[in-house]
Amino acid sequence: MSNCSLCAASAFVCLALIAPGSARLSAQNTPDDVPPVIDVHVHAMTESFPGGGPMCPNTPKFLASDPDTKEAPFGWVQEECTPKLYPAKKGEYLKDMAAEMKRLNVTAVVFGDPASVKKWEEAIPGHVIPGTSFEDGMAPGKRVALDELRKDFTTGGFKVMGEIGLQYEGISPSDPSVDKYFALAEELDIPVAIHMGTGGSGRAEITSPKFRGSMGNPLLLEELLARHPKLRVQVMHAGYPMIEEMLTLLQANSHVYVDVAGLIWSYPLKEVNRYIERLVDAGFEDRVMFGTDQMEWPGLMAYSISIIQNADYLTPQQKRDILYNNAARFLRLNKKDVTKQ
Repeated sequence: MSNCSLCAASAFVCLALIAPGSARLSAQNTPDDVPPVIDVHVHAMTESFPGGGPMCPNTPKFLASDPDTKEAPFGWVQEECTPKLYPAKKGEYLKDMAAEMKRLNVTAVVFGDPASVKKWEEAIPGHVIPGTSFEDGMAPGKRVALDELRKDFTTGGFKVMGEIGLQYEGISPSDPSVDKYFALAEELDIPVAIHMGTGGSGRAEITSPKFRGSMGNPLLLEELLARHPKLRVQVMHAGYPMIEEMLTLLQANSHVYVDVAGLIWSYPLKEVNRYIERLVDAGFEDRVMFGTDQMEWPGLMAYSISIIQNADYLTPQQKRDILYNNAARFLRLNKKDVTKQ
């Protein structure tokens, strides 16, 4: 099966989502007639990655490589596909994302440094829930001062603490060295979004030498949750591929939710659907949240939404819960917004 067989399964949905250039569709896609979506995992980039290229989502395989050769920084098989996702032209990424989020009626939790997140708020007013973390940039081990982070959440308008990527430093989320930040989140009643599970794009040894798959085990959150029993946790990437551990944590801790970001487009489509179906069939349909891990491809958001919309194992209500209602509850949006839609 092609890794992009999704559109063949439901041509109408895919065309409605992925073809923003149609005059008919642009006339239809308004907030009044497009059900709202909350994307709980977006990055505050203002440009597509320099040198980034087109991408075929839902790669069918991750290839082996030889350390005696020049190894690519990712392990995805290279192939042709439809639809292929393209980066934005220079200077147009944020403008493209603003158009897509309005067209698709998406409100997004946008993570990044405060200045970058503010640019998103200014570009897409009313569609951004701001998030920031205690990790200072991409350098492992750099931390934002606790008092500075407190100001971000008490007077700066930030609503979610994330993305917390300790796994890329080889550190457990329950490590005492970062506990003061989680204590702050519990004190201020701020939810935290923690990267768990997947990472490295099949080449972690090349691109992320400190990354440890073992540090993405969802059960590593247990000590943190025991120390901070009121902490609300969003397990990013749903702890993929550790489904048994993820289900164990969800069963034991009712304050834990998952997002399907990254996972939803980074792995074979059959595998993605199987993982989400396990979460739902195990009884956790009210704690699965939609997310993209939105980066350089403006079309990624529409493509990811279509995967949930085309999931034949989900009821219409379960689709709405994953795309909107569960996140509205987790984020404690106002009562009007939390009403099931």
